[in-house]
Amino acid sequence: MTDEPPLRRRPTEELPGNAPQHPPSAQPQPAGEGADPADGGPVPLIAPRDGTPDPVAAPAELAEVVARFAAGTGPVALDAERASGYRYSQRAYLVQLRRAGAGTALIDPLPLPDLSALDAVIGEAEWVLHAASQDLPCLAEVGLRPRRLFDTELAARLAGFERVGLAALTEQLLGFTLEKHHSAADWSSRPLPESWLTYAALDVELLTDLRDALDAELTRQGKSAWAAEEFAALVRTGARPPRVRAEPWRRTSGIHRLRGARAQARVRSMWYARDQIAARRDAAPGRVLPDSAIIAAAELDPKDEKTLLTLPGFGGRSVRRLARTWLAALDDARQLPDDSLPVSPAVEGPPPPHRWAERDPVAAGRLARSREVVIRIAGEHNLPPENLITPDSIRRLAWTPPEEITEESVAETLRGLNAREWQIGLLGTDLTEALSTETPAP
Repeated sequence: MTDEPPLRRRPTEELPGNAPQHPPSAQPQPAGEGADPADGGPVPLIAPRDGTPDPVAAPAELAEVVARFAAGTGPVALDAERASGYRYSQRAYLVQLRRAGAGTALIDPLPLPDLSALDAVIGEAEWVLHAASQDLPCLAEVGLRPRRLFDTELAARLAGFERVGLAALTEQLLGFTLEKHHSAADWSSRPLPESWLTYAALDVELLTDLRDALDAELTRQGKSAWAAEEFAALVRTGARPPRVRAEPWRRTSGIHRLRGARAQARVRSMWYARDQIAARRDAAPGRVLPDSAIIAAAELDPKDEKTLLTLPGFGGRSVRRLARTWLAALDDARQLPDDSLPVSPAVEGPPPPHRWAERDPVAAGRLARSREVVIRIAGEHNLPPENLITPDSIRRLAWTPPEEITEESVAETLRGLNAREWQIGLLGTDLTEALSTETPAP
């Protein structure tokens, strides 16, 4: 439990373990209308209880924050703002923290890229984040790594809530509405507007209150131990950067329209030319050249600047200035010998499920029965099936089951696929039976 007195909550008859939504009469009202909690409606939260702090941008200011948070008590609420869609990197451009006895701090990691001194004083506390997997990598880059955490989004999923966004949960459980209109802002811009700073401070204002409400609900449902395993797994792996794909250019939007390896080679060549420019500028690749422009050029294969600039997506001034770069990339693809053209990548793991009945009807039967087990048990425990077990884990288990199918061998296979013990405990027996019944899918 947090040591900070909670904000006044809307009276509720029960916590929504089965994720019922608030009735239409309780829809949020605009902030200017001043919703009254007495009538059961949500209260717009438009300012932090202690006011909006100025961003910390100097070593002396950071030292003061470190001292405050060292003297604080209880969990530490954290959040980070990135500039996805604007910047090439996924670094943090603002770090927000709140702790009882310390208040709220907004830290600018551009002039202060090393926050390890802060980590040293809050590292042993429980950290409270929402959708922790999104923020842990960029927090690790500035020296912040949790030893214990509570993820309010993941907790809400385990508790069976249908709407797990921060604003939806604070409204449903705490009776306050949060504005989320700055979530897609360019947080790399400076100076940050006052309204943005208020938004950022409010993101951690209610996190510990929300943590307490969700923790109580998980306890009521008997799922606290499950959540503890999930949070421990996040601590172990959450700070790792995303796995780099072997051929990331294949994810270019619209590439499915192209026919032939030569056209794919043009996409590949332009994709890497764009990526180099984006990395050098620290700009989102789509702001250098949209995917639609790459596909248009790959389809037409223009040989001169005049033709290139008539294509959709090549009309902007900055794009036109790079016309020679794009033409050179297309020419590189044109000059490739046939044996250097892209080939279909080797499939890692099982084939797509729609191919199973054709390639291995018995495996298709195992997959169908295993999926039925997951859906049924997830429903019995009010869980999203993907939080009970990842779909990829079920596919791999069904495609290549243990040679000797026993509860022990199935459990060991699931552990190898990073399943948690609570998941194995719920699924092990029924999955063993599903895998043992050797009948093809209908």
